[in-house]
Amino acid sequence: MISRDPNVLLAEARNASRVALARMVTFVESGGPQQRSTASLAYQSPPPYVVGITGPPGAGKSTLTDRVITTALTAGALGDLTFEQIAVLCIDPSSPFTGGAILGDRIRMQDHATDEHVFIRSMATRGNLGGLSLAVPDALRVLGAAGFPLALVETVGVGQMEVDIASAADTTVVVTNPGWGDSMQANKAGLLEVADIFIINKADRAGVRETRRDLEQMLDLGADRAWRPLILETVAADGRGTEEMWKAIAEHREFQIRTGELERRRRARTGKELSRVLGIEVSRRVKNLSEGKLYDDAIDQLVRGVTDPYSAAETLLAQT
Repeated sequence: MISRDPNVLLAEARNASRVALARMVTFVESGGPQQRSTASLAYQSPPPYVVGITGPPGAGKSTLTDRVITTALTAGALGDLTFEQIAVLCIDPSSPFTGGAILGDRIRMQDHATDEHVFIRSMATRGNLGGLSLAVPDALRVLGAAGFPLALVETVGVGQMEVDIASAADTTVVVTNPGWGDSMQANKAGLLEVADIFIINKADRAGVRETRRDLEQMLDLGADRAWRPLILETVAADGRGTEEMWKAIAEHREFQIRTGELERRRRARTGKELSRVLGIEVSRRVKNLSEGKLYDDAIDQLVRGVTDPYSAAETLLAQT
């Protein structure tokens, strides 16, 4: 019987137990009793290098991710970062009935579903605005603690809201298609700001030149950046362009290390993670307050005109 002790599970995960690793990810995803102890262990280890793959629905992100896995394992390195195994988190829509992921990881990435060098896990958005579950940062930390130096995060496309991946990734790849839309629509989606690499997938179709032109114009009109996002073409169906894509990811990583951008980006991400946890903790305490006698007393005082909402809120918060 598999243990429920995070310390035991982490030791087993480091010894290549996929069952133990899956259990740890479940702990941080469910927010159950073991969530905090699992996160405490995971944050003692460095995170993996995270490549986010995002873009609008139907762009071919899952097929492209599947091809990138093959390319990465064949290369065995990302610049000076060597690895023998890769982890993949697939962020899927939530089921309205169970809250779980609707799309199955083994359905979407058949070629690697049983590969011992690849760990694939579907995680549900649970209605999160940007398509990223709140548990994703913790899950990435678990993967790093288990010995994965590289992780891919492939997100469900939800149009203009699909920009949260940038907060969890070291390199963000935005996948588009020929005829993807005018530059104004792209700018509305926020993709210009988050992309480190643009991929024009399904490049065997008509309209590639126009799409590249729109993206170039969009970049020309945008704010100056030390790193100008690269624009590459792929045909994920047969793997064309994935080697060039992998080299571009390595180039972006090397640039970040050389300029100190990687450290700055990770520090900013850590700050967002702390803010997220603070927000959750404050919400929990507020909920507890709203169900107690002190809250009822504050309402009575407001009704009688004894106090105002701001003073009442300060008094309640002082009790936490």
